[in-house]
Amino acid sequence: MTITLERKKEFRQGGATKGETAMLKTTQLQDEMTAWRHDFHRRPELQFDLNSTSDLVVDLLASFGLEVHRGLGQTGVVGILQKGNGTRSIGIRADMDALPIHEANAFKYRSQTDGQMHACGHDGHMAMALGAAKYLANHGEFNGRAVFIFQPNEEFGEGAAAMISDGLFTQFPVDEVFGMHNIPGMPVGHFATRAGPITASEALFEIKITARGGHAALPHMGVDAITVGAEVVGALQTIVARKLDPAQNGVVSVTEFITDGKRNVLPGSATLSGDARALTPETNTGIEASMRMIVDGICAAHGVSGTVSYNTIFPPTINASGAARAAVEAAHGVADRVDGDCPPKLFSEDFAHMANAVPGAFVLMGNGVEGSFARPLHSADYDFNDAALVPGSSYWVSLVEQQLQGDPDV
Repeated sequence: MTITLERKKEFRQGGATKGETAMLKTTQLQDEMTAWRHDFHRRPELQFDLNSTSDLVVDLLASFGLEVHRGLGQTGVVGILQKGNGTRSIGIRADMDALPIHEANAFKYRSQTDGQMHACGHDGHMAMALGAAKYLANHGEFNGRAVFIFQPNEEFGEGAAAMISDGLFTQFPVDEVFGMHNIPGMPVGHFATRAGPITASEALFEIKITARGGHAALPHMGVDAITVGAEVVGALQTIVARKLDPAQNGVVSVTEFITDGKRNVLPGSATLSGDARALTPETNTGIEASMRMIVDGICAAHGVSGTVSYNTIFPPTINASGAARAAVEAAHGVADRVDGDCPPKLFSEDFAHMANAVPGAFVLMGNGVEGSFARPLHSADYDFNDAALVPGSSYWVSLVEQQLQGDPDV
């Protein structure tokens, strides 16, 4: 949203819309948030190895006057901001880790670490949460406690569970928890969410087939593991096409097919690996059950053995209806365009563990429609859009003040 000099005059004259008023709250922090974001982008770190990143987060939160705790989930950070005597609390989560990708961008703040980059916008997520924390510490009008959660290892789906296991919600209980992710291809200043499932579960599977190898010229004397594996690959595609309710979204993808065969040697073993996505736990359970039946049946038909390992890394993210309504209302306070019933996404999000532990909601925010801002997440030339820092941080301010209403001096 661009605010012209003429429109600023309307604010002084009382002619501003609710969204534009909220937008002005963090505009003054644009330069600082941009500098923080670029600093994070230059120095990406992976998984739980976030010492430099968490150090900067701790230093900034402390400089804003927040009570700071570190070490949850190894390198996770929690900042506490209490105003008034209100007993309600709200959790704001930002993820901190980068990806093992060599950056293809050439701008001056590109990654200084070969093979690592912020290709998912977590640098922007941190900067927006920090901007909201600073604004709320200095100017926030709320009565209660805002808990800022900076989480490690989102990309591998281990950070949220680690923080929860270390006592995140027992040491720092919250009534609700909220997360947000930037989305390429959506205009800056647009927000979207929904009640119910919003992102999918992710399960990693491995199928091992043990057959009887032999000479390529004498296939009848063995059982070719490639032939059996190929049948399995084809049959797995019937899970979504024929075994799931068409109203239930799911994806089953075989991504690796490895055998011990050679140019004239039929393989005696094959390993198939892949990825399955689902929007409900029931659908995920159905995919696993169908996969096991398919492998058992095909292997039995060929007289060979097969095993299935199925490990659900990310559960689906399911927004609580009340929290989703609150997220939509807060977004209307800062945005001209809010979709409160957007289609669910088939990517996965570690925030799901937090939303399973506490009522919560996950929101999508536009990153832009052109250039590197519209490239797919996890692309080597992706970049978070600095123009999204003010809308995103203002959303957090709007949400905290909305959910913790009341006179902080009471």
